[in-house]
Amino acid sequence: MNQTASIIYVNETNYFCEVYLDPFNKRIRVDDYRGNTKFLLEKVEELVKKYQAEKLIIKARSEDFKTFVEAGLQPEALVDRYFQGSDAHFFSKFYTPERKRNDHWITEDGIIQSIYQLNPTIDQTLPPKEYKLNKADESCAGELSALYKQVFPIYPTPLHDPQYVKKTMKDGTIYYVFTYQGKIVSAASAEINAYYNNAELTDCATLIEHRKYGLMKIILQELEKDLIKNGIFCAYSIARALSFGMNAALFQLGYSYRGRFMNNCYIFDKLENMNMWVKNLANC
Repeated sequence: MNQTASIIYVNETNYFCEVYLDPFNKRIRVDDYRGNTKFLLEKVEELVKKYQAEKLIIKARSEDFKTFVEAGLQPEALVDRYFQGSDAHFFSKFYTPERKRNDHWITEDGIIQSIYQLNPTIDQTLPPKEYKLNKADESCAGELSALYKQVFPIYPTPLHDPQYVKKTMKDGTIYYVFTYQGKIVSAASAEINAYYNNAELTDCATLIEHRKYGLMKIILQELEKDLIKNGIFCAYSIARALSFGMNAALFQLGYSYRGRFMNNCYIFDKLENMNMWVKNLANC
């Protein structure tokens, strides 16, 4: 199977679905759908077999919650107000015993419990003046790719490729970066869904030697300001469940934990569980 991710649209007489084929992570994700869910699920099962996927994810509407439970899928996470103000429930189904097995779940439960004991307020200390915050453009693509390659030996999307970074920018994703002595040392992006007015804050990376100044929190706040200006109030972020620092940063920025995806994607150095965090920017 080709390792390049792609989107296909299935238009039938009684249903429609937008499907994200993700061979690198051995999964298929239904990002949007309407119509007859029974026939939709039959088609998706065909695609799972055809592409030998190990995991299926469906972004389901609240009114279809029971339908997907009855079909044998399990809810893993939710995003408040994802569909133009209506909640999205992320359902999953696993197709191999290995993909459903995980040794880190109890440890990750403990991390969430510890995070919710933290002081939810943020220290508003600014980094040293040598650090400059900027909105990135296509001329930054090469440096951004180099940063992601250095921080993440494995990443679920092809951010190691500067051309891919440029493509995301053309498609509407916005990036903010911190530079130190003229070089990018920290970055994150907001991947905007203009149709449903939501955004995923993602691609968070900071070089180890620059992590003591809280750069990521500042970048995420800047991205939030940009989203609010554009009338987007549903923000969510998916963090590695074993990363105490990133999950704690989201909690202290006012995000709420909304579930965990088991064995969701290859990131950092292995197949990892990922936590969902959600924030209503209208309350900022």
